[in-house]
Amino acid sequence: MDTELARTFLTVVTAGNFIAAAERLHVSQSTVSTRIHSLEEQLGCTLFVRNKAGATLTPAGRQFQRHASALVRTVEQARQDVGIPKGFSGTLVVGGRIGLWEEYLLRWLPLMQTANPDILIRAESALEPEIMQGLVEGRIDIGVMYTPQSRPGLKVEQLFVERLILVSTDPKGAPEPQHGYVYVDWGPEFYARHSAFFPNFTGPSLTANVGWLGLQHLLDNGGSGFFAHRIVEPLLKAKRVHAVGGAPQFTLPAYVVYPLDRQDDHVSSAVELMHRLADAQTKQAVEPASAKRGARKRR
Repeated sequence: MDTELARTFLTVVTAGNFIAAAERLHVSQSTVSTRIHSLEEQLGCTLFVRNKAGATLTPAGRQFQRHASALVRTVEQARQDVGIPKGFSGTLVVGGRIGLWEEYLLRWLPLMQTANPDILIRAESALEPEIMQGLVEGRIDIGVMYTPQSRPGLKVEQLFVERLILVSTDPKGAPEPQHGYVYVDWGPEFYARHSAFFPNFTGPSLTANVGWLGLQHLLDNGGSGFFAHRIVEPLLKAKRVHAVGGAPQFTLPAYVVYPLDRQDDHVSSAVELMHRLADAQTKQAVEPASAKRGARKRR
C-alpha cells in the first residue's frame, strides 16, 4: 500500500475534514478525495462519513487508523534507523510547544541523555495541530502541549498546571488590557476565559502565537501581557517586569501524549522523567508560596 494514501487518511483524521486536510498537505480538496476513494477501493470499505460537521470515521475507518499509523510509523522508523549514527541504538523524536521547551523540556533533555546515553534525540518545536499530526502519523514519538486532541491509539497524561499571570513593564500597570497590551494565543480555553473576564476588550494591537515572541516584544518595547509564571519569575525578581495586582490569573494544564502501542523502554523512560521533573517543578512552586504565608502569619 502507498504510504502517501495512509498519510492522507491520517491527515483527514487529524484535521477533521477534507478541506483542512488539503490545506495541510498543500494539495487540492479533489486530490484528497481521490486518494481516500482509492484507499477505500483497495480496502473494500468506506472509511469516512462526510457531513456538515466534517469527516467522521466509520467503524472500519477506526479499525484502519491503527494499521495506518503502524504503517507510516514503520516506514518512518526504518528511515530513522538507517540514519542512526554509530554508537546509538535508537531514536526518539519529541515535539513540544516552544513555551514548554523553555524552563521545562530543556531541563528534561540532559536528564534523558544521562539516563539513556545510547538514544539519539530529535527535539522539535511546533503548535498543537502539527504535533498531533506527527503523533498520528508516527513521525513524533512524544508530544508535549497544552490542548491535545483525543485520538484513538494515543495516551494523554497531565504533567502540570501552568499559571498565567498578567505582567507589565510599568510598576503601576492596569489590571486589564491597555495600550501596549500583547495578546498571546494560549489556545481556545484561554481565549474563552479571557473574553469572559474582559468583555469590553476590543482587541490587541499585537497578537503572538507563542509566548516567547510576545515576551521579547514586551521587554524591548514595553507593555503588558499574560505569561507563564515559571517563565517570567526571573524577570520579576530582576524587576524587569512587574506582576499586576488585581488582575485575574488563568490556569493552563500541560500534557504529554504518546502512542499506546509503543512499548519501547526509552519512551517509557522519557515520559517517567517528564513526570518526575513536573512533580519537582510543582513542589518548588508550592514551597515558596507556603513560606510566604508562614512569614505573614509570624508577622
